[in-house]
Amino acid sequence: MAEKQKLAQLAARPYKDQAVWFLNAFWDQLQAKGEAEKLWSFVHKAAELDLERKADGTELDEFQAHRFLEHFKETMTVQAMRDKLRSLGAIETGVAKKVPLIHMLIFKYGVDWKELVNAPQGNKDDIEKAQKLLDEVTAAFQASEARDQEAAEAVRTATRQEADAKAAEQEAHAREEELRAAKQELDAALHELQAQEEAFNARTAELTRLSEEGSIVAKNRAKNELAQHLSSDPLPLRKAKITQEAAVKKAERAAQAAREATERASTARAAAQAARREAEEAKAAAEAALEEAKQRLAAAEAYLEEVKNTLPLGGSWWMERELHERRAYLPASKGGYNKRTV
Repeated sequence: MAEKQKLAQLAARPYKDQAVWFLNAFWDQLQAKGEAEKLWSFVHKAAELDLERKADGTELDEFQAHRFLEHFKETMTVQAMRDKLRSLGAIETGVAKKVPLIHMLIFKYGVDWKELVNAPQGNKDDIEKAQKLLDEVTAAFQASEARDQEAAEAVRTATRQEADAKAAEQEAHAREEELRAAKQELDAALHELQAQEEAFNARTAELTRLSEEGSIVAKNRAKNELAQHLSSDPLPLRKAKITQEAAVKKAERAAQAAREATERASTARAAAQAARREAEEAKAAAEAALEEAKQRLAAAEAYLEEVKNTLPLGGSWWMERELHERRAYLPASKGGYNKRTV
């Protein structure tokens, strides 16, 4: 296969693959200058600027390529890079619209592009297995992060519902207090009504007795007073009846409000308890997912250590770097670390 075709095929690979190939080809000189970490940054910046394909992308448009170069304070221009690559025979003449990462790396480091495309890339089977384990680690940590977010949301939901249940219970308590007060008012109104009725009945009995005893004049006077008394509606008695009727209605309303508030509190309490159970289950699932991710990370690290001598140095470094990055997602108690302090 012609070198130019090999370069085109390499340029069509994702940013990471382009960088790893480059590292494998020129590991000694790059590592001696501490450039491996810079290539790591190049790949992640290219993925960030590639708004359409992100990490799966292979090339940047001219605008994003200029932004890429400006970010890393590179003095080269896209045009100068293309002119140089054309003069070396790496690319054809004409106007290219896209800029693969590998083109920028060839120009930046001034390497022989033919040596690059023909550089050995290690045992394919070992690389594929290591990559498969790495992909499983990535998937496990993504699942763990998703479970962790679900658990956090479940805890927030439980906390809100517990607060709602507490508020509902406080409202129910307030309605119970109002009912208690309404019953006391009703008892007082009933007592007053009973007292007024007893006074009215006592006066009726007294006048009735007087109308039947004594002289004719006295009896007639008592009969007249009794008739007036029976036909009257004394203000105290009338007021007591009105107060008692109002107290009955108020007590009925208070009883209804208390029943409804108690039902709401019971419903809210049940919902809060269910939400808390769900939160605990979600936390348990998150912990299990994290443990699964930890185990997959350990397996990948062990395999990489086992076969690292058979892998190309650049690819081995890159995988170790990715595993190190994944370890940051573990809590310190499970072997993780704080990225800001590393």
